[in-house]
Amino acid sequence: MSNNFVAPRFFAQAIPPYTEGMRVGLLGGSFNPPHEAHRAISQFALKRLRLDRVWWLVTLGNPLKENGTLHELGARMQAARDVADDPRIEVSCLESVIRTRYTIDTINTLRRRLSGLRFVWIMGADNLAQFHRWQHWRRIADQVPIAVIDRPPQSFRALASPAAQALARYRVPETDAALLPDRPAPAWVFLTGLKLNLSSTGLRNPDGSWKGPK
Repeated sequence: MSNNFVAPRFFAQAIPPYTEGMRVGLLGGSFNPPHEAHRAISQFALKRLRLDRVWWLVTLGNPLKENGTLHELGARMQAARDVADDPRIEVSCLESVIRTRYTIDTINTLRRRLSGLRFVWIMGADNLAQFHRWQHWRRIADQVPIAVIDRPPQSFRALASPAAQALARYRVPETDAALLPDRPAPAWVFLTGLKLNLSSTGLRNPDGSWKGPK
């Protein structure tokens, strides 16, 4: 668990370069494999939210999914760097360093140790649809603003989900998306206009191996 002591040098090695006051989007996932939609979502968020950086947090595995075919962390990290191919997108293994699979632990650690940065959690609409199943999801929403990227045909299911309904009064107009990193949580925005619908599941073979060059 992330409550275990982590030596400062190991934490520092897992954190991309930053400067105080930087606006950083956090995109967590198994990246098994990483693909063009991860990159497109990140660049979309960089523009719409006026972020300085997006950090890809490559997880040890999704607690809500079967992880039997998950590739080794180092392979996923390197593949993510190859796909990102943008100096504004950084790849981090923070969750392996703090030994957690839970987003709440990651956010708590980042806010405690990097209090001078302004974080936004980035998720696809498919994740909003099941956000109420995440461990301590209400605490996550209370800790950091959230940007939800529309992923048709998930739009209706996402906006009708228990989490979206519970957090409805904290939704920020899409026209004010650039202000989201400066808003106190809870606050979230639903961003439309990105027309890319790849998924890691569709890029894996039945045995878990990755399909050809991306």
